[in-house]
Amino acid sequence: MFLVMGITGKVGGAAAAHLLAQGMKVRALVRDRSKAATWADQGVELVDGDWNDSASIERALKGVDGAFVMMPPIWAPSPDFREARSVVANYVEALTKARPPRVVALSSMGANRPNGMGLITALSLLEQAFRDLTLPIAYVRAGGFFENFLYCFHVAQGGTLPVFYNPTNRKSAMVATDDIGAEIARLLSGPAWLGHRAIELGSMVSADEVAAQLGEVMKLDVKAVAVPRAGWPGAFEQFGIPMGRSGPAEVMYEAVNAGGMDIGVQGTEHVPGTTSARDVFASAQRAIAA
Repeated sequence: MFLVMGITGKVGGAAAAHLLAQGMKVRALVRDRSKAATWADQGVELVDGDWNDSASIERALKGVDGAFVMMPPIWAPSPDFREARSVVANYVEALTKARPPRVVALSSMGANRPNGMGLITALSLLEQAFRDLTLPIAYVRAGGFFENFLYCFHVAQGGTLPVFYNPTNRKSAMVATDDIGAEIARLLSGPAWLGHRAIELGSMVSADEVAAQLGEVMKLDVKAVAVPRAGWPGAFEQFGIPMGRSGPAEVMYEAVNAGGMDIGVQGTEHVPGTTSARDVFASAQRAIAA
């Protein structure tokens, strides 16, 4: 039995799907059972609670062979990242008491840096807090998600793909969420390990390459265009980040553009992605047409 946090999201869902495909039993901690009904229909054991309650996390960890943990996505965190610090503290308390045989934690490229990474700071805090846990822990440092470009189907009809990557031909680590789920399942159900390990997951891809692959799927000539730096706050606001609170997202992309998510950090393992941006776009297009 494996605990999967965030099962109703993309990464947690992908991890659960891969575990179930292997014939493994899966448990999930959920706030709203109705949103996880399709998982219950597939045999997933649902436990009521969420990452804001260490007792419910501990309860969900009871008797598992391994656990996948992740942070909730918060695009407009408090300046001191108190939301992330609270969730991390709950995880540490629950893991210390339950002591599962192994833990896989979703992290990010750049989380090895203690500061200057904007939104990725939440994952740096998680890795730092977990360092004192004497459990086998694997940090999956994923690249930027190809799925983050799915807003583009409507926008790219005009032949341009607005991006925060600048220059657009510079490569940084990117990956599909299905590949993340596959790696999480492999780590949970595969050979045991001792101590802590960090796995860089993804391949070096440029925004120009993403745009070209999008164009192939849409049968259009699509070019990546960098959003001017002065226009970032307004662009983030269009994505739902409240006015005046896009600072951490801006810092993150500045760090990415400066090489903060490049593969090759000393002491890490590397697993390349096998799913391309083209694959992600084609799958999304089929879902739209269905």
